[in-house]
Amino acid sequence: MRRLLPVLILLVAIAGFAGLRATRPEAPAVEVRERVWRVEAHELAATSLHPTLVLYGRIEAPDRLQAAAPVSARVLEVRVRDGDRVEPGTVLARLDPRDLEPRVAQAAAELERERIRHRADQEAIGQERTLLELAQTKLERFERLKNARLGAESAFDQAREEVARVRLSLTQRQQAIAEHPARLAQLQARLAEARRDAERGEIVAPFAARIGAVEVAPGNQVQAGQTLLSLYSSDALYLRARVPAIYAEELRAALGRGETPRARAEFGATTLVAHLQRISGEADARGVDVLLRLEDAAKVPVGAFVNAVLERPLADDVFAVPPSALHGGDRLYRIEDGRIRGLRVARAGERREGDTLQLLVRADGLETGMQIMRTHLPHAIDGLAVEVVETAAR
Repeated sequence: MRRLLPVLILLVAIAGFAGLRATRPEAPAVEVRERVWRVEAHELAATSLHPTLVLYGRIEAPDRLQAAAPVSARVLEVRVRDGDRVEPGTVLARLDPRDLEPRVAQAAAELERERIRHRADQEAIGQERTLLELAQTKLERFERLKNARLGAESAFDQAREEVARVRLSLTQRQQAIAEHPARLAQLQARLAEARRDAERGEIVAPFAARIGAVEVAPGNQVQAGQTLLSLYSSDALYLRARVPAIYAEELRAALGRGETPRARAEFGATTLVAHLQRISGEADARGVDVLLRLEDAAKVPVGAFVNAVLERPLADDVFAVPPSALHGGDRLYRIEDGRIRGLRVARAGERREGDTLQLLVRADGLETGMQIMRTHLPHAIDGLAVEVVETAAR
């Protein structure tokens, strides 16, 4: 009996296991479901927009003027300071007239002396002609006596020497009279220069301007040509910046059509508006220089560095899309029946408005009202199932 007990227990266990296995519940069938990606959509709208370029440049004043001392003199007074705004005709600084007026007096005296000399030459030339006639008559008389062997040879030589001396004096007098107009013009020019320098001793603003830098103080001794101060027209400031060389011809053609592409620049909290005026004819590895004239130049000082957004010529039939919608640099995905389909596009530029950036693209398959995926999926492929959770406005 004891030998059969283990066998009996084993049989009971096998029967229990078989019963449990026969009565276990059925496992539910596994359902394979495709993953659906939740994405945002963007509705397309064909439009015409100006692509933009971001520029970084410096404010310049092409008409910057440097007032210099006309002659060596002492600075008598300076009436302006750095950054002052002045009106046309405003006296900016003055040199000591005691250093300028003697040059005028000296030039005037030299001119008057030349006129007196000329009058004396005109009076003397008649007398010298008379002396020449007398000397020639004397020479002829001594020549007759010599030929008749009644006069000494030395007396004839003295008479001939006297004729030569009087003729030389007359020639020199005639030359002095002939050179008088040239000497007179030279001395008149010297007097005019001295008077001009005396007038320039009072430095006057030639136009409405802003003072750039004052480099002297009252009492300073300055040399001829030394800069006293600098000023520039506050109404003619330009932004000099560089654009990629590939856009230079496009912008030059726009100027040729009479267009003046506009740019908006930021200087602190101030917004500046500028218009393209000129394009450099030379380029280097960094691009091409352009000059944009500021509309309200009073808001920014010369030398300031600013960033600007320049509008390129108008692009027609383009679609503005967010940067996240572009995959691989040239591919959009349209949403169609819950799936995405790739579409290759060409970029026409970008447009920046404040902090918003949009890419401008073109493609034959794009249409107004079409929905594209604006969510950037790194591994997006054709046919991927998606669910639109939000659609952005056009």
